[in-house]
Amino acid sequence: MASIGAIDSGSPRLSFAEKLWGINWGLILLLTVIACFGFAMLYSAANGALQPWAGKQMLRYAVSLALMLIVAIVDIRFWLRAAYVVFAIGFVLLVAVEVRGAIGMGAQRWIDLGIIQLQPSELMKVALVLALARYFHGLTIEEVGKPLRLIMPALLILTPAVLVLKQPDLGTAMMLLMSGGVVFFLAGVRLWKFGLVIGAGAAAMPFVWAHMKGYQRNRILTFLDPENDPQGAGYHILQSKIALGSGGVFGKGFLLGTQSHLNFLPEKQTDFIFTMLAEELGLIGGLALLTLYTLVFIYGFAIALRSHNHFGRLLGLGITVNFFLYVFINTAMVMGLIPVVGVPLPLISYGGTSMLTVMFGFGLLMSAYIHRDVRIGRFGESD
Repeated sequence: MASIGAIDSGSPRLSFAEKLWGINWGLILLLTVIACFGFAMLYSAANGALQPWAGKQMLRYAVSLALMLIVAIVDIRFWLRAAYVVFAIGFVLLVAVEVRGAIGMGAQRWIDLGIIQLQPSELMKVALVLALARYFHGLTIEEVGKPLRLIMPALLILTPAVLVLKQPDLGTAMMLLMSGGVVFFLAGVRLWKFGLVIGAGAAAMPFVWAHMKGYQRNRILTFLDPENDPQGAGYHILQSKIALGSGGVFGKGFLLGTQSHLNFLPEKQTDFIFTMLAEELGLIGGLALLTLYTLVFIYGFAIALRSHNHFGRLLGLGITVNFFLYVFINTAMVMGLIPVVGVPLPLISYGGTSMLTVMFGFGLLMSAYIHRDVRIGRFGESD
């Protein structure tokens, strides 16, 4: 009997040269062009200087790209066997944040490693998809329909989400719940079960509201009426909308954004960097970046659907959806379509852990592409 990582007969092991040849260089080019948008915006945010943000971000991208290529050429069967280990490491790091995490901007989200401040909640976004892909890979469609079989993957989602919510980090907790829910759907869980969960969540909203931090409640109230407190809770989103509108069609010009360079725009190098881009490069620049993101989504879905093994498909689709959630939540937030939450714009916003996590995820996606013809046995399946 084969284990979960067993290989069906007829699944060849690729040579190193074949793996390099199989890398999707078109996707890497797209990611690099998007990262270059980020370098330019961080250069502008520092008033035309590489320091303190753009230079470090370039170095981080180079390191992350090397990590992505290493992850990509590793056999996908290794990642299947290591899935729960990666999740366990991420979970232990989340617990460590609760015990000895560094506090910044009123939240306890980081572990100070000296050379870098690690944010375990970012790593958990990919680790969760990896663990869920392994779990559902081992089930038949009939087993997916059994409610008891869904208890374990539900705990895989809820336990880290609760820890992240305590930091507090509502945006990342939302992403964990949504990306986990998408993997459930892709694995074949029936829609009526999602209806039950959504109904239970709606019923629990009064309890959740009562236990929210004061600033979290203010963010939601501000989203509903930002003009109610323009100099306080509504300041961020109002300034963001002003900057977005002032850019017009073609923008004010690179390095010429007034809202950002006069420091009216908050967190211009991280959460609100898309607003600065739209102010300086206009609607054309914003649409150009969103087009590049859309091409990445298309690449991701195409790669996932070409995989001949269930693990690769679930992993590829989960990583692509996770990347989409990054983009959607950040851009919707700065446009005032959803409440302000701390979700960075991938490959654009300044941040080391976010960059490493996104590129690690794309490394897994690329591994699914390189090993798309590999057949992987399920639980108890013979070679």
